[in-house]
Amino acid sequence: MSTRFFQTTPRIHYGPRALEQVGPEAAALGRVALVVTGRSASSKNGSLDRLRGLLENAGVAVAGTVRVESDPSLDSVVAGTELARAKGCDVLVALGGGAALDAAKGISCLLANPGDLASLEGVSGLRQGPPVIAIPTTAGTGSEVTRVSVLTDTARGYKMLLVGPTLMPAAAILDPELTATMPPHVAAATGMDALTHAIEAYLSKLANPFSDALALAAIETIADNLSLAVSAPDNGDARAAMLYAQMQAGQAFSNASVGLVHAMSRPMGARFGVPHGVANAMLLPVVAAYNRPACPRRMARVAQALGRRTDGLDLPAASRLAAAALTELAAELPLPRSLAEVGVDIEALPDMAREAAENGSSRVNPRRPEAEDILELYRKLV
Repeated sequence: MSTRFFQTTPRIHYGPRALEQVGPEAAALGRVALVVTGRSASSKNGSLDRLRGLLENAGVAVAGTVRVESDPSLDSVVAGTELARAKGCDVLVALGGGAALDAAKGISCLLANPGDLASLEGVSGLRQGPPVIAIPTTAGTGSEVTRVSVLTDTARGYKMLLVGPTLMPAAAILDPELTATMPPHVAAATGMDALTHAIEAYLSKLANPFSDALALAAIETIADNLSLAVSAPDNGDARAAMLYAQMQAGQAFSNASVGLVHAMSRPMGARFGVPHGVANAMLLPVVAAYNRPACPRRMARVAQALGRRTDGLDLPAASRLAAAALTELAAELPLPRSLAEVGVDIEALPDMAREAAENGSSRVNPRRPEAEDILELYRKLV
């Protein structure tokens, strides 16, 4: 029997007022911090000023702030790297959604490794850069507990991945209060992103008992709390549950990978700027229906985790409930449902399908698709 290595996790602080731990964590890791955040939300809701104060009170100087796009570009990461190098930053603090967290990982990687970012994709043995403290303000990506950074090469219209244990944040701070100001459409999109991570991890060819336990727990919690977290953002229990579940989903897919939904969503984001969670939400029900014949028993278990009763049903009938449940859940949320609504040019679909078929995530999908299969799945969303 072969053995399998399970990734380690960062030091995790979870719960109300967890943000107050950023000072002691940063002071234990360095003395000069670069803050990486999104375009404006952290400034508007006051969390950025609060973060700076906590760092400075702990004796950590804030040398500068880098603001990144919702899909962080290589240019933004390079600019952040140059600022961090010029200011002598020895710790990176990421405050925001997955974009800020992934950008901080990219900056850390580029500070420690020679070459440009594009040349580092697929490289094993990446050197360790300055430590990253990851503070998610959305409940979706799980990037605070993964060894992956997803960056957009705008010149090529391509989403690239940096992967390796040195990309794992040193500390993760999960404070539900920081998610309270998410607009409903952001809460919906990021929540569906987390659900996609959990389901694809459970269905992956690389699934294992460790990832299965995390994935199923995340699916159940998200199914119970996502709609409430979107419709009632003042419900602290639902927000806290979603924040924890998306972390579990991140740990699950880090140990089992994602699948075809992610392979198909990446061209949508790279070519047309479709937010990652929005793309995943559109694709998840149709890909689940496509995958079902290859993994009916696992799909039936997904249906149960989504809250569907399968008593008395044969396996084919029980397994079909998963896609139906996902379709109904997506319909409850304030998200687009067609490619036209998100500006995807249907003339690009054949090229997108070829890119998705060549993506590594397709190879661990429970049903291995050809480009023609993927094209038909895209067309279901026209």
